[in-house]
Amino acid sequence: MSETGAPPRSLVAAAAVLAAVLAVTVAVLGVVLPSGSDQDAPDGAADPPGPLPLVSIPAPKSGSAECATLVRAAPGTLESAGEQLGRRELAQPAPPAALAWGRDNPVVLRCGLQRPPELTPTSTLREIGGVRWLPVPGEGATTWYVVDRGVYSALTVPDDAGTGPLQQLSETVADALPAVPLSFE
Repeated sequence: MSETGAPPRSLVAAAAVLAAVLAVTVAVLGVVLPSGSDQDAPDGAADPPGPLPLVSIPAPKSGSAECATLVRAAPGTLESAGEQLGRRELAQPAPPAALAWGRDNPVVLRCGLQRPPELTPTSTLREIGGVRWLPVPGEGATTWYVVDRGVYSALTVPDDAGTGPLQQLSETVADALPAVPLSFE
């Protein structure tokens, strides 16, 4: 400190230089690094997302013929709240018999799962397009289990997706897999 109580000029100069270097670094990084936003690319299309990582869950029948049939029959796009959701690549190792559609909050289909523990003789089921579903609400999404086919499948639909994905997948399930009686064991 000087006799006036002010910091030495060399310290003030060093602080000013550091502040300038920091400002330039932030500006350069803002131009060089992607922002992570969904701004349109020059051709008008948003940057494609990377592969979607899915956590593996027990799916003992994921290698079944029924799951292979359902995966083959699944549509390439789903209608969601007036928007078309394209099929999403899954990160490796991807769970077997799993598909996803959409960018930021994807719709996910899994086939060959264990019987959902929420399925009881008193469960409230919904029939959509000839397929019986068990809805299990979650945080920000509902998982709908197909409970009347030879394999259990689940469709996780974000709360803001509307009913389109569930309706389309109901048609797919009804066409691809024959109905069976409900089982609670």
